[in-house]
Amino acid sequence: MVQRKHRGRRKKKKVAALPAITGEQLLNLLVKDGWKHVGKATHGESISKFFAGRRRVTVIPCKKGSLTTTTRSQILSSKQTGLGRMGLARLIEIYGLKGG
Repeated sequence: MVQRKHRGRRKKKKVAALPAITGEQLLNLLVKDGWKHVGKATHGESISKFFAGRRRVTVIPCKKGSLTTTTRSQILSSKQTGLGRMGLARLIEIYGLKGG
């Protein structure tokens, strides 16, 4: 009988817990990362950026309180900004979080 190697799950890189972030702080980080401010939308500020011939547009809610985890995750998802948690952590490391 041939023994097969056990294929365990790959360990994902752990990202330190992200700080609470407001919509305004996230908007400032994304603008510094090359996103263009398009204008005011019904529920916040609209921004866009070109990626490989495709234009991505997302709306960042600009409320005084911090964004919920779900809202932040959806904005960072591959369908909107495509940054993910690691990308946001990198932006915070590079530019820092300024007031909100």
